[in-house]
Amino acid sequence: MTVRFDPTNGDRALAEARADITIGRWQGLPELCAAAGSDWDRRTFRMRLLAQSTAGTSVAESWHESQPRNADALVLRAETEVMRAFNLAMAAGPGSAVDPDQLERAVRTSLRAAEAFPADPVPWVSLLTVARLFPGGHSSMELWWKELHQRDPYNREGNHQVLRHLSARWHGSHGVMYNFAQDVTATLPPGSPLAVLPQVARVEEYRYRVEREGSQAIGLLQFWNNENSASQARRTWHLWIAQRQYTYAQDIADLNTLAHASCYADLTGEAAHLFRLLDGHATRVPWSCHGTPEEIFTRWQSKLLG
Repeated sequence: MTVRFDPTNGDRALAEARADITIGRWQGLPELCAAAGSDWDRRTFRMRLLAQSTAGTSVAESWHESQPRNADALVLRAETEVMRAFNLAMAAGPGSAVDPDQLERAVRTSLRAAEAFPADPVPWVSLLTVARLFPGGHSSMELWWKELHQRDPYNREGNHQVLRHLSARWHGSHGVMYNFAQDVTATLPPGSPLAVLPQVARVEEYRYRVEREGSQAIGLLQFWNNENSASQARRTWHLWIAQRQYTYAQDIADLNTLAHASCYADLTGEAAHLFRLLDGHATRVPWSCHGTPEEIFTRWQSKLLG
């Protein structure tokens, strides 16, 4: 079975729009953004992937300038400013300060987008994302989280951004991060992919500790294969997979996360079912925790499915 890494998760319209952006075209964006309607899950995913493409171009500005009354254009421009801020942070390296003007521009544009499209959760996700780059976090973080919660309490990207904000890598600790994941999963509706947040937190802790302690550090050799990891994976299975009725925009990423946890916790039956659902669609994280993602994913897929 061929292994495929597709950031659009099979969203062909999104893939075509991203290809257009590389040649400076924005004319297909209004229809694409409007097509998601109030499917906030799909809309959030598309806006984020589009912004990753527009961040290195002037396409977002061109669309907004051509259609200044189009709220979608402003929402994408705001998310683009957030992506640019993170690109600058990555270029500067760990611990380096990001240009405060860029950060404030991202916040201002996101707040304008929220005002232009009051029902839309995406500008609040943008704000929760860029909050991480402020020294010590942003003072309005809690307010922005409440605003998102009022509009889309189970927004996948928003909850993942808060989890990262509360991690030891950013403005919290492993314990605070795990507590948030447990609090979220305690109140989820049946079949929500947010049930995988404890596994996302576990991946974050592992990567953070390996970067600082090395993969042979005490406590990391059995990090994945222990009863706590297995029981968490079983709980996620029962909360999500056993009651799964819908397909969400980022299911491929979340299924990979749970499949990874199930493999390394020796939950082979569950892992085999997840690989059948994935049908060869892989993500680089979390398989990169153990080597080359394609090799690790293929090895487990072959072992479990033959």
